[in-house]
Amino acid sequence: MTNLTKYLHDRVVLLLLSANVFLAFAASIFILLQLSSNHGNGYIVQCRDCSNPADINRFTNGSVWELVGFIGFALLVLVIHAVLSMRTYHIHRQVAVTILGLGTLLLIMTIVVSNALLVLR
Repeated sequence: MTNLTKYLHDRVVLLLLSANVFLAFAASIFILLQLSSNHGNGYIVQCRDCSNPADINRFTNGSVWELVGFIGFALLVLVIHAVLSMRTYHIHRQVAVTILGLGTLLLIMTIVVSNALLVLR
């Protein structure tokens, strides 16, 4: 069997790839559903130095396109982690699984951060 066939027959790899695809599309759908066209520039896109209690209201407003960047980021994470995992599978299986696991963590953090920014508007 070729490396790609071995890669696609590994159950853990398929589980993590499926989870990553689901999380990337769930993040995309979630962000698109929460965006509404009637807010123009009313979206909070950054929070600067929120660790200091005196600076808790230092938010930066932005446009919808800055939040749509989260969708591009989620899809980019999906593609890059899948390709890196495929390329490293023949070297060491655990490295490929670790790459996919870190991609899953990054997609979960994308959903959390985008939700936090969209709830603040």
